[in-house]
Amino acid sequence: MRKGEQTRQEIIRKAAPIFNQRGYAGAALSDLMQATGLEKGGIYRHFDSKQQLAAEAFNYAWRETLGARIRDLDAIPNAVDRLKHLVANFVERRGVIPGGCPLLNTAIDADDGNSVLRERARQALSSWRSYLVSVIRAGIKAREIRPKIDAKKVATLFISSLEGAIMLSRLERSEEALRAVQAHLESYLETEVRLPAK
Repeated sequence: MRKGEQTRQEIIRKAAPIFNQRGYAGAALSDLMQATGLEKGGIYRHFDSKQQLAAEAFNYAWRETLGARIRDLDAIPNAVDRLKHLVANFVERRGVIPGGCPLLNTAIDADDGNSVLRERARQALSSWRSYLVSVIRAGIKAREIRPKIDAKKVATLFISSLEGAIMLSRLERSEEALRAVQAHLESYLETEVRLPAK
């Protein structure tokens, strides 16, 4: 990797927590300069605008977060157990990027005012849902998951439940909602999703 690209990636890595914690409007150029150790010109030599930097910082934060959520899943042979492990990863590995879930933060922050970031959040949601759908469909094919399960609905239920629990946990400064959702999803997977052994 060339030095210019290394610098660009380092700016993105250091900017990601700032945007994730403070949002687009709250991330001041002075904060970005302090975090990166660069002057305004040094930052904008690598990015056309603050919006471009924010979008790249979101992509980085989301990749890191999703990577933590799906860590070690390939080693688990059964799809239902893989989904249960994903829920556990979600609950246990939340602090990957300071500020919480970048998808939740960016979706709320960019809902009405920043179409570029809103589109990045929408793409991240779509990729996460697609990943879950692929795990569920593979489980149906392997006869581990009930054949009539609607993979997209189950994926949407998972995402909505987990992201909602994150919001409640942050507001209440308690893990109670996360633990309740984890227990509920694990039970749901066992009673409604797993194909019973014959």
